[in-house]
Amino acid sequence: MGFIMEWIVEQGLLYDFYGELLTKHQRQIYESVVYDNLSLGEIAQEEGISRQAVHDIVKRCDKALQEYEEKLRLVAKFTHIKDKVSRINRLSEQYEKGELADQAAYSRQMRQLSAEILQEL
Repeated sequence: MGFIMEWIVEQGLLYDFYGELLTKHQRQIYESVVYDNLSLGEIAQEEGISRQAVHDIVKRCDKALQEYEEKLRLVAKFTHIKDKVSRINRLSEQYEKGELADQAAYSRQMRQLSAEILQEL
């Protein structure tokens, strides 16, 4: 079950970033699989096409989204930046609670994380 959930999250992110690069028909079918969790048979019946055609479209979409990410790396950049912002938030919370006594070290860490974020952009 964990693998399937990871795949859905990954595909959702890829789709969020690159979905508009797919055709309208591809988007409609892909959303039915990833977001609506419909079976290939259900989609085939709804679209008036074969189950194999739905399968082929989903595979082509997966491949296209992966290729866009390999070239543009937008999801990877987003994930790295999100991680750094979370680290900044944790540092700020620790500082506010008085858990970080060394203000200079806190300041250095914040500047370093900010610089890393700027490099990602």
